[in-house]
Amino acid sequence: MKSSKLSWILLAIIFLIGSIGFADRLLFGFASHNTGSYVSWGLLVAGYIYFISLSAGSFLFSSLVYVFGVKKLEKIGKLSLLTSIVCFVMAMLSIFFDLGHPFRSLLRFFLSPNFDSMMALMIFLYSAYFVLLVVEMFLASNKHFRIGPLTSPRALGFLGAIGIPLTVCCIGAEGALFAVVKARPYWNTGLFPIMFIVEALLSGGALITVLTHITSRDRKNPQHKDLMIFMGRIVLGLLCFYILLFLSEVLVVFYGKVPELIAGYRFLMFGDYALFFWIGQVLLAVLIPIIVFTFKGRSPVAVATASLLIVLGFIAVRLGIVVPAGDRKSVV
Repeated sequence: MKSSKLSWILLAIIFLIGSIGFADRLLFGFASHNTGSYVSWGLLVAGYIYFISLSAGSFLFSSLVYVFGVKKLEKIGKLSLLTSIVCFVMAMLSIFFDLGHPFRSLLRFFLSPNFDSMMALMIFLYSAYFVLLVVEMFLASNKHFRIGPLTSPRALGFLGAIGIPLTVCCIGAEGALFAVVKARPYWNTGLFPIMFIVEALLSGGALITVLTHITSRDRKNPQHKDLMIFMGRIVLGLLCFYILLFLSEVLVVFYGKVPELIAGYRFLMFGDYALFFWIGQVLLAVLIPIIVFTFKGRSPVAVATASLLIVLGFIAVRLGIVVPAGDRKSVV
């Protein structure tokens, strides 16, 4: 009971701090944000790609329940959809505050879209994605909903099947938005969109694993332990796949000895923002979770802790993508 009260107090403090920032942005615009700095600008953009990845990964986890019928994950279906909606709203708020005239920008996107623009395509993909999330959440919350032969489970399966390629397109387009920027060789790689998809699955799956443990009413139940072990193995598998992709990218870059590509990674690893990489990405998001999963993978608390470290570590991963690339020192 005490831990529950402390959690609510902590959430209230975080909400209050966020509300102050929200009011400051609405009342004073960019006056106090110093968005001419790549660090201040990068915080908003990094927040956007962080939360949209969590949303996409959470939704894809829900598809394991509603599309592929994985009975062992049945309890996380509705939680995954709710998490996906909340993270999507957070992502849109982050990028909303990054726009100088957000309402004008959105209106222009819909009234005169440029379909050669990756950003314009993303707006339409996100709109369809959000509608899909809301409808699925409604159906998941109303299990006895029926229109003729169409029942909630059938509708959820159908919408989930549509949602999988839609979500992959959304998160892939997010990665492509960075990858097509030729002026930043650090981003300009064909593997970038694939990395975003894998990172979304990893971070979103880790977040759902943490929330599953936190929201469980009976953590001593053997079924809860089995569920946490199962989810921990999924997250560990995704983490290993992420490491494989990242090492492949880095090794090819350094072996190829292309100065423009090497400069970006060298600056990430040894430049002014090296802490993003070594502490956040390497230590928190990779090394400690692998050790915990390997030696304590049958402990629900340990699995939840390792997953939480991945979620927190990916904040640094996202900052490490956006902020260093904006620094002129990272470009030859």
